[in-house]
Amino acid sequence: MQEKIQKNEKIRPPVVVVMGHVDHGKSTLLDYIRKSNIVESEAGGITQHISAYEVVKKDENGNNRLITFLDTPGHEAFSKMRTRGAEAADIAILVVSSEDGVKAQTLEAYKTIIENKVPYIVAINKIDKPNANIEKTKMDLAEKGIYLEGQGGDIPFVNISSKTGAGVEELLDMIILVADLQEFKGDSSLNATGVIIEAKRDPKRGISATCVIKDGTLKAGMFVATGQAIVTTRILENFKGLPIKEATFSSPIRLVGFESMPDVGNIFQSFKTKKEAENYVNNIKNEILNNKTTEDKVSQTGKIIPIVIKTDVMGSIEAIEKEINKLNNEEISFKIISSGVGAINESDLKMGSINKESVIVGFNTKLDNGARDMNDSLKVKVETFEIIYKLTDWLKEIKEERRPRQETIEVIGSIKILKTFGATKDKQVIGGKVTTGKITLGSKVRIIRRDFEIGNGKIVELQTNKIKSKEILEGNDCGIQVESKIDIAPGDVLEACIIVVK
Repeated sequence: MQEKIQKNEKIRPPVVVVMGHVDHGKSTLLDYIRKSNIVESEAGGITQHISAYEVVKKDENGNNRLITFLDTPGHEAFSKMRTRGAEAADIAILVVSSEDGVKAQTLEAYKTIIENKVPYIVAINKIDKPNANIEKTKMDLAEKGIYLEGQGGDIPFVNISSKTGAGVEELLDMIILVADLQEFKGDSSLNATGVIIEAKRDPKRGISATCVIKDGTLKAGMFVATGQAIVTTRILENFKGLPIKEATFSSPIRLVGFESMPDVGNIFQSFKTKKEAENYVNNIKNEILNNKTTEDKVSQTGKIIPIVIKTDVMGSIEAIEKEINKLNNEEISFKIISSGVGAINESDLKMGSINKESVIVGFNTKLDNGARDMNDSLKVKVETFEIIYKLTDWLKEIKEERRPRQETIEVIGSIKILKTFGATKDKQVIGGKVTTGKITLGSKVRIIRRDFEIGNGKIVELQTNKIKSKEILEGNDCGIQVESKIDIAPGDVLEACIIVVK
């Protein structure tokens, strides 16, 4: 068997992941490479899904060489999606802006690359910009432990402009060089295996997944199993959405018609018969049951806000869950009661209406007509978003609005009683001096005698120099009328208090 594998092994095209900080030009770079524009179709100009693309590049001998590119989101919330990209890739491109230098997500991307032991190339981008400073960027990288060739290290780099295309051909040549040195291999005679990159539900086509084949060949008529999901390859498409009969290693493909939603990041295995695929899935199920553990959860001892999440693709659910976990604390937390892919429907509204505190959020999706009509009467709080940070900002507002309030008593000033002038019913006229802070008309007061509180009252009249006043500051003498059932005596201290809601 080993001899057969070695005999059928061939050099395969590299799978390349493009990583880096948001707005450093990753999508624009891929846009230039494949001569189509994805930036304009992304909300806010930020890529928020993984996408896979295949391009052709001639090598120095004039041979056509295939390269598969994975685009990954730069926003911090999508770190799990970036990790999946790195796990599926053979080579990483770490894009760094020559204007901005190394940023938070640059370092996070670098950490992911190192943890996954992926060979990488640094692309110093935006060299066409007036504020570009390539040497400063190199120094910035070195300070963070990323040592480029010629800077005391061996990390290859290319200066590029993803807008004008300067240096992009050199970057593609560098990718081919690294691939040749690494000698990535595959065996086309094997049944295909690979990684689920993204999954989504379409109202018309059902559940589909974007996959990258890492080894073997996938043909029409086979069955693919991943986790607990199975699909036949009856609808097999390339990255352009065109139907194909077969695909082999390093190819990005789309499979349509899964029986259930596959988990993104999972390995898939292909089989020639449905029975083999079902046996594979049953083994996975048994393994899950045998190794079931209790998940670590944020302590939810405080107030709970139930939340329903609907998105266009599975990967976005992970990103939103990550943002929610950051917001949760012991005082107040969101509890995900349902999540899924597709439009917000009547079932989601019914789920949300069980608890009046529930909220429903949609990301890159909308309410269907039935849900919209139903919510006219249910009045569940529903919001949809296209940009991740706007969604998290809204959740922060909900959290602040609904968090439990605590009333605390704050002392704003104190007055030393010097004289008493008489009393009528429960009201007493006294004279004194404000020793700290301020005294205001209408303030509640605590009556302190020899360091012990003996009662309370309320200031109903306030004078200074026989002139009525609303407020008297520290250091001033005053006359006050206090409403209280306690007899106030010279030497007592009145502490003026206010109730503060925090």
